[in-house]
Amino acid sequence: REVQASQRSVAIIAEMIHTASLVHDDVIDDANSRRGKMTVNQIWGERKAVLAGDFILSAASVALARIGNTTIISVLTQVIEDLVRGEFLQLGSKENENERFAHYLEKTFKKTASLIANSCKAVSILGCPDPKVHEIAYQYGKNVGIAFQLIDDVLDFTSCADRLGKPTAADLKLGLATGPVLFACRQFPEMNAMIMRRFSKPGDVERARKYVLQSDGVQQTTYLAQRYCHAATREISKLRPSPEREALIQLTEMVLMRDK
Repeated sequence: REVQASQRSVAIIAEMIHTASLVHDDVIDDANSRRGKMTVNQIWGERKAVLAGDFILSAASVALARIGNTTIISVLTQVIEDLVRGEFLQLGSKENENERFAHYLEKTFKKTASLIANSCKAVSILGCPDPKVHEIAYQYGKNVGIAFQLIDDVLDFTSCADRLGKPTAADLKLGLATGPVLFACRQFPEMNAMIMRRFSKPGDVERARKYVLQSDGVQQTTYLAQRYCHAATREISKLRPSPEREALIQLTEMVLMRDK
């Protein structure tokens, strides 16, 4: 079936919100490359990069208002709130190991999965009146989104910078303990102190990376991503069979197989 104009607008708005968040992220992280190219902040400076991100968000907001559906506006503005809350979560860390993993997954949902979950939900609201379908779409997007970020965190340790399009071990250099680090910490408890000081001492980043690659952190994170993809497949399989449903199932496999 043809995609409605309003559904296509949701896709455009979602991509704009995503792009704006990357421009702002690169300012916060003082990143110098993204997708194999120089970042906006490296080319034009931080001030212009912040304004560029703001401008993209404002254009997305105008496009969102033009859809003229208050429910869709509510669903997609939740994404922007979650992105900001996720960024604040990323600035903190937890002492307790179990709390730390829950904190990491909550941050992952807010910074990555909320965009995909709420975009899927918005498109389903425009296409179907059934609240059950809206929830299926949301849960599918949420699980795919978390899996996508988990694989991203794996690639930070396993992919080369040229393939990834941005520097590797970037998260460690920013003081972030992602899935592979948190799993590795169970085998190497001495990493706890490094996590709490956000890998700030000389040699911390190199030691932590070595511990991760010596542990099963990468495999465990990949396994967790597989579980989220299987959950996404279970959700979308509740809909009646169609080429579109099969494409969404295949998408979960692509998320797991990507190398950049």
